[in-house]
Amino acid sequence: MFAEFKKFLIGGNVIDMAVGFIFGAAFATVVKSLVANIIMPPVGLLMGGADFSSLFIALDGKEYISLAALDAAGAPAIKLGLFVNDVISFTILGFVMFMMVKAYNKLKAQEPEAAAAVPTTKVCPECAMEIPLAAHVCPHCRSVQ
Repeated sequence: MFAEFKKFLIGGNVIDMAVGFIFGAAFATVVKSLVANIIMPPVGLLMGGADFSSLFIALDGKEYISLAALDAAGAPAIKLGLFVNDVISFTILGFVMFMMVKAYNKLKAQEPEAAAAVPTTKVCPECAMEIPLAAHVCPHCRSVQ
């Protein structure tokens, strides 16, 4: 069992998966920064100059001047702005992943065509039937190839 586990860990798929997770986490950080620092400020400006990421509804009935004050008080709240930021981040990540998978599938679909270009059969000169390249005798007419 240990040898099988070692083979699994050393295999290329585990390393590829680990690299994918690392790049995915780094990419998610970049997208989150894009949403928080590039996309949401103009949206907030269009909404009357409000800092969109700090929109919240306090559930304890009290007024808080900022999201930081709300968090410091430990009050329960519906944090609308953070949720909208996360939805936009998810949408961007989903679109980029869709485009990457689409490109991968396009490349993957082209590979079998290249493999199919190599002939695997030949035509028997006696009966004109297709036979395997390695055949020495035609199975249809029994002629020697």
